[in-house]
Amino acid sequence: LGYSVAEILKATGATVTKSNLVNDRGIHICKSMLAYQRFGHGETPESAGIKGDHLAGKYYVLFDKHYREEIKQLEAEGLAPEVAKKQAPLILDAQTMLQQWEAGDEEVMALWHRMNGWVYDGFNQTYRSIGVDFDKFYYESGTYLLGKERVEEGLAKGVFFQKEDGSVWVDLTAEGLDEKLVRRADGTSVYITQDLGTAELKYQDFGYDSSVYVIGDEQNYHMQVLRAILQKLHKPYADAIYHLSYGMVDLPSGKMKSREGTVVDADELVAEVVAAAEAATLEKGKTEGLGEEELAELYHTLGLGALKYYLLKVDPKKRMLFNPAESVRLEGDTGPFVQYSYARISSIRRKALEQGVIETTDFSQYGELHPTEQELIQQLAGYAGAVAEAARSFSPALIAQYVYEVAKSYNRFFTEVPILKEDIEPAKKAFRVALSAKTAATIKTSLGLLGIAVPERM
Repeated sequence: LGYSVAEILKATGATVTKSNLVNDRGIHICKSMLAYQRFGHGETPESAGIKGDHLAGKYYVLFDKHYREEIKQLEAEGLAPEVAKKQAPLILDAQTMLQQWEAGDEEVMALWHRMNGWVYDGFNQTYRSIGVDFDKFYYESGTYLLGKERVEEGLAKGVFFQKEDGSVWVDLTAEGLDEKLVRRADGTSVYITQDLGTAELKYQDFGYDSSVYVIGDEQNYHMQVLRAILQKLHKPYADAIYHLSYGMVDLPSGKMKSREGTVVDADELVAEVVAAAEAATLEKGKTEGLGEEELAELYHTLGLGALKYYLLKVDPKKRMLFNPAESVRLEGDTGPFVQYSYARISSIRRKALEQGVIETTDFSQYGELHPTEQELIQQLAGYAGAVAEAARSFSPALIAQYVYEVAKSYNRFFTEVPILKEDIEPAKKAFRVALSAKTAATIKTSLGLLGIAVPERM
């Protein structure tokens, strides 16, 4: 979603920087580190045969497994559930590790660098696989100290207040929100602390007119708090922050929980959709004349196209159910249908080249346009308007809808109007091939705004 919105904004002439905030510190990171320290026995991504981010995730799940066991044991000894959660040895040790991290403990920092290195390698593999890139990376380990400075500033200005236990809070009840913790009693920072630092650092780096945060709708409240705090601190960039919220994506298998290890990550989802694209393509018999490497590339292109299109074709604020089998269909409102339309045109243009047909947009010798030609031309003329509206509303769904209508119009034109038949006048052949070429260019550009590649053959 964020990548697509950035591409759409750039298409309107805006200067856009795609930044990625990496959540590389905090209690959740310490949970993985502590579990690896206790149960890892020197395991590495190489020895385990899995990606580094998956290995770190494995130990996050393992922490939760042992943590739950400790809670049950404490409850059996008579402690109330809420007390047991706070006094379980593992969570206390994780909190201690976080304090050690913020104090720069040498052993803790060495483990942190090692495991984060694994995670970054895994992330980069995934980014390359799905065709996503970033201009700037921010790391919360590099922003939380600046956030702590803003906490001190807020205390000095009377915007924040300190409770008896030493924790620092902000009262946002007048803004229709609530009291919000901005620094723990032990002095460690929380998510909002880091976000205060990140917002300022981004403004220092780019002096932005608008800072669009592409974050799930479960963070709606958090983003309201961030903006409200920055406004109370009278930061010049407070009103420039915009939360592009998106609904959660469910799979037919049900809801996903990271602590229980039931998350379907991007790598698994891409692999599943690519496999579905392969099955659908083989079923349709669309593999003739393609070698093994070409087929692998085709399946990957179609799979990613199916996934991205399916996710982007609906309003981002809506919660949706993603069905891999539906997404790869070669008919209907799917990415592969639009991609196939492009490949069909590429085939026509190759045949036209073999016949010596020269593309032209000269109407002078053409005569009256067929209704499907008129419809297609009108669709193509709507490209700039569709992009402008999509940029204004931060909605790639409008581009998906537009390119689908273009593909449908072209397929009606293809069905009703002969393009390369022998008895067609040369002027009509040339014009219809040129119209096809313009359609292909529009499809390719439009899908490119969605981060979707097009196959030349399928």
